[in-house]
Amino acid sequence: MGSLDHPSFVAESPVPQFRPLDSEIFRKQAHQMVDFIADYYKNIENYPVLSQVQPGYLRTQLPQNPPHCPESFETILTDVRNHIIPGMTHWLSPKFFAFFPATVSSAAFVGEMLCTCFNSVGFNWLASPAATELEMVVMDWLANMLKLPKSFMFSGSGGGVIQGTTSESILCTLVTARDRALEIIGVNSVDKLVVYGSDQTHSTFSKACKVVGIFPRNIRSVPTKGDTRFSLCPVDLRRVIEADVASGLVPLYLCATVGTTSTTAVDPLEGLADVASKYGVWLHVDAAYAGSACICPEFRHHLDGIERADSLSLSPHKWLLSYLDCCCLWVKRPDLLVKALSTNPEYLKNQPSESNSVVDYKDWQVGTGRRFKALRLWLVLRSYGVMNLQTHIRSDVRMANMFEGFVRSDPRFEIVVPRLFSLVCFRLNPNGGSNPEILNRKLLECVNSTGQVYMTHTIAGGVYMLRFAVGATLTEERHVIAAWKLIKEVADYLLKGWSSDFVLWDRFGTA
Repeated sequence: MGSLDHPSFVAESPVPQFRPLDSEIFRKQAHQMVDFIADYYKNIENYPVLSQVQPGYLRTQLPQNPPHCPESFETILTDVRNHIIPGMTHWLSPKFFAFFPATVSSAAFVGEMLCTCFNSVGFNWLASPAATELEMVVMDWLANMLKLPKSFMFSGSGGGVIQGTTSESILCTLVTARDRALEIIGVNSVDKLVVYGSDQTHSTFSKACKVVGIFPRNIRSVPTKGDTRFSLCPVDLRRVIEADVASGLVPLYLCATVGTTSTTAVDPLEGLADVASKYGVWLHVDAAYAGSACICPEFRHHLDGIERADSLSLSPHKWLLSYLDCCCLWVKRPDLLVKALSTNPEYLKNQPSESNSVVDYKDWQVGTGRRFKALRLWLVLRSYGVMNLQTHIRSDVRMANMFEGFVRSDPRFEIVVPRLFSLVCFRLNPNGGSNPEILNRKLLECVNSTGQVYMTHTIAGGVYMLRFAVGATLTEERHVIAAWKLIKEVADYLLKGWSSDFVLWDRFGTA
């Protein structure tokens, strides 16, 4: 074999040159993929919403080892169609009414294409000035849409950052609150720190607390009541905090919620801020789902009192047509966030950062690397404008209101929690006889097994209820009407006692 610098070396090599990014091959495959995706969206409602496969199905369909030689793009897409799609629960289906929606749009998709195209690793300003500065602009734009005070904006004294999920936003602000407190009481006093939420606060809160070192015994979950729509009562919170202070503990952090996962309850921010302020507690507001609705004037009152919070997060990927993942976090004191999360290795030092004249987003998050996510949100805001985004929110709320009307019109059903946004919490009421939880579990299982609708459940105040969340991008009134028709039909079978395994399987595809 010739040496590396010998002219015959390349000619002697039997391996063709590998080019992982050839512009013409990319052009061809990208067009094929766009056609594939467009067809998927066009036909998505023909698939069962909830995947019908069994655990481990894919391992039997695919080889145990990767291919040694390249496979054609067409072969790969065929496997996606035959093996991957059947194992998908289709969150984008217009028949998806479970959890909260994961909204999408054409603008967000092409924004994601640009984000992927540039592959920016914008950990600091110098690594990609446009990535940093566009994110700052977009965060202030959205803050203006929500009518947030200047204290949360770069144009004021605060600022915002795009995190991945609410979990990351809570984690970052918890670290910030913890470090601020330990500077006062001493670094060896972590065992004294106490955090607060309600029994409706998202489970990610407890997980984040454990990650930052809060002792599990110091995580308070204050009970809520159905007569307050499961919102956190400031009087109850004050009572719990007073007991902790009397025991020598240090109140640290309160996670209030605007739109809880179970029932979309809204915690009273003004009253909670009074308590938090008195005891020096960091007040974070988790508005992951319902916060987006506050771009509409008729919902903005749910954020009344936000000017007294220390931080706020909401997730445009839930209701503002931006693909996962996109969680916006605003803080009043960016300096505290940066102090708690900053790193400054020699290999990242540069003149703009040293001058303190720029934002380095690596110091606003847990990790270092970060994607150019602002492009997605920027394209959404520019392509649709505030007017169309408000229309989108109102359309979902209108359809939820319609479904709520269907439920109220049938005496066999009841609304369990008053609707605030586009989630309807309801149940089939047996009026004596059958156990209501067992009956509604059967109803949910049977409806979901048809593949025509996917709902989820929750338990609040000891009551098992069904959740019907309207918000998938492709959902229209006809899908809501069809879902209600199916729910009523299943209820007919259950209430008439036709619940034998044979009948249920024959009619609805389940036992």
